[in-house]
Amino acid sequence: MADERVKRRLAAIAVADVVGYSRMMEADEAGTLAALKERRKAILEPIVRDRGGRIVKLMGDGVLMEFTSAVNAVEAAVELQAKMAEANQSLTEHRRILLRIGINLGDVIGEGSDIYGDGVNVAARLEALAEPGGVCVSAKVHEELRGKGNAAFEDMGEVELKNIVRPVRVYRVETSTGQVGGRAATTSAARPSIAVLPFDNLSGDPSQQYLSDGITEDITTELSRFKNLTVAARHASFHLARMGINPMQAARDLGANYVIEGSVRKAGERIRITAQLIDARTGNHVWAERYDRECHDIFAVQDEVVAAIVTTLEGRMVAAAALQVRKRPTSSWTAYDFFLQGRELADANMEKEAVPLFSRATAIDPDFAHAHAWLAIALLARYWFDTDPRTLHEASLAAQRAMELDSNDPTVHHANGMVMVWLREYERAGVHFDRAVALNPADAQIRADRANWLRYAGRPEEALASIDDALKRTPFPPHWFWVIRAKILLELRRYGEVVAALDNMPKKDHPAWLTLAAAHDHLGHAALAANALAKARELRPSISSRELIAVNPYAHRDALKPLLDGLRNAGLPE
Repeated sequence: MADERVKRRLAAIAVADVVGYSRMMEADEAGTLAALKERRKAILEPIVRDRGGRIVKLMGDGVLMEFTSAVNAVEAAVELQAKMAEANQSLTEHRRILLRIGINLGDVIGEGSDIYGDGVNVAARLEALAEPGGVCVSAKVHEELRGKGNAAFEDMGEVELKNIVRPVRVYRVETSTGQVGGRAATTSAARPSIAVLPFDNLSGDPSQQYLSDGITEDITTELSRFKNLTVAARHASFHLARMGINPMQAARDLGANYVIEGSVRKAGERIRITAQLIDARTGNHVWAERYDRECHDIFAVQDEVVAAIVTTLEGRMVAAAALQVRKRPTSSWTAYDFFLQGRELADANMEKEAVPLFSRATAIDPDFAHAHAWLAIALLARYWFDTDPRTLHEASLAAQRAMELDSNDPTVHHANGMVMVWLREYERAGVHFDRAVALNPADAQIRADRANWLRYAGRPEEALASIDDALKRTPFPPHWFWVIRAKILLELRRYGEVVAALDNMPKKDHPAWLTLAAAHDHLGHAALAANALAKARELRPSISSRELIAVNPYAHRDALKPLLDGLRNAGLPE
């Protein structure tokens, strides 16, 4: 009978988990599994063994470890994060493997080689609180290390953990590796970080998806205005949601400690919006509300949602400040509806098709600044195809009108910066881009287009630093970010890196194929250059050297030489 008694023991339990595992598996399942296996053999297993621990089991993207000493467990975790960071240095950001680690000291129940119990559960919850590249420990572990070892700690306070009865005091181990993509990750002690997931379309009509997506995007933009909040990039949130990843995992992948999710239902002239704010660390609902309004009240609802979220997360702010942060964009529901339809197309790189919708919005409400700004951007995209000076002039007029209506809006300055580049007014473009970044520091797309401005203005080294900064700010950058990076590298004559950058694009557009063709030619890959040029001409049959000169507004014509020389050698007509 004695053998049937539960076998308990005191142990230091460490749980580690791979950040962004679902994203990595979707992008390259075989490569991800191979990389994880190699890291386990070369780094994890030796460290655990040398510290007197054991690997209890592997759990998909995670691992459960047991140590007889809390000191050894923490030292193993810190060494593991340092070695993982070293292994990541030579990799591009999307291939880096980052871990979160949680450590607890408590009773465990042994059953064969496995262990379980509250001691294990707490460690797993602590892992979810850790930053990418970071380590979180319980108060018991912190107490055990008092006066031992060199680890420094930051007190995160008492935290309510899911399915754990009592709050647990949590400490963050201060390591040099608690970073995401080379920049310091947001900690719970710093300003709150938040991800707005796409609101569900409950209208029963798939064609209404643009409405829920548009409302999501507007709420994201408005939250980005608050300097005391860090807001995940819109495209990154949409990317994870479209993959079907649950909100808690999405928050972890985006490095956010709060998530907003909701739904939109439109019936006739009435609209119902629900929104809820969730603490990603615990899964608890912090705030939730439902709004039933007439469609023309949509902006008031958005303001109320933003106000509720900001005042919930930032006690220093008041609801009035949140409501006053922006000017009501338009008084016309119809204009806003056309605007959202146009923006949906623009977000899908269909700006040419969006022009009539933005034009309708500005015709209905001539004072709709955002519609004029987006019309300017869409017309500029049309100009890249038709190279008609009249199209560029229209884009300029739309951008000017947007500026007259609202000179304190980041999108308006973004649009004006882009238009000024193609008008070859580089200094004015720079003023607008700098102002747009200052007004909305969280918008990586503004930063990417700013990198394009630097490229055209003849500052390629600065441009490369700028696009790399934009890439670091989002785990799921739009594919055109890589085209900009590749074009900059081509101008710098770093041809092998051009090919590597464009490898990040699963589906290439014609500018990407052209850039790749030129790089391959300079590398002496004649067959690959010809094939890439053929792919580009399938997508854009009329492409020629003359057109490339027209649509690339370089301050210095010589910057085009690596592109044109490579393409001419590959067979591009004049």
